[in-house]
Amino acid sequence: MPGIVPPVADEREALLAFLRQQRLLLTTAAFGLDEAQARATPSASSLSVGGILKHVATVESYWIDIALQHPLPHDDRDYECNFRLDTTETLLGVLRRYAEVAERTEAAIAGIADLGQAVPVPKDVPWFPADVEAWSVRWVLLHLIEETARHVGHAEIVRESIDGATAFPLMAAAEGWPETPWVKPWVRPARPA
Repeated sequence: MPGIVPPVADEREALLAFLRQQRLLLTTAAFGLDEAQARATPSASSLSVGGILKHVATVESYWIDIALQHPLPHDDRDYECNFRLDTTETLLGVLRRYAEVAERTEAAIAGIADLGQAVPVPKDVPWFPADVEAWSVRWVLLHLIEETARHVGHAEIVRESIDGATAFPLMAAAEGWPETPWVKPWVRPARPA
């Protein structure tokens, strides 16, 4: 996928295309990282690229469950655990899970005829508004774009703190773009001997 969303024919295609683009940017932040780097927390926060990917996959799946009015999973683990890879998780595993979540989202949205369909607001979530009865599927997709984009920024800061890599050179490397006067594809830095 190029660095900019291609032209779209309608609202549904646009919402899904912009969500896909944000997912691409997020996964690109992980391009070329090894396991230790994926777990690294080099910035002022406790965020890692792998942890951010795990969190965003979990959040997208959660919101699609809300849109489909499925029972929401209950997880008593520490909220911060959602942002960290545990000892059994790998970067590749988290990337695969995120791809599966993306496929599920695409299929779920394809099966909803009206993006204006009401999505009841769960009443047991303290940060959801008590005075709003329902969102729409459209709102859920816009929220997913917003949520993913926010975390793309976090992942890019963490990645740049790891090895100096930034979005467009990483994307150029991941997608095999030719070098131009404007962008040179990222090259893995040589490891000290």
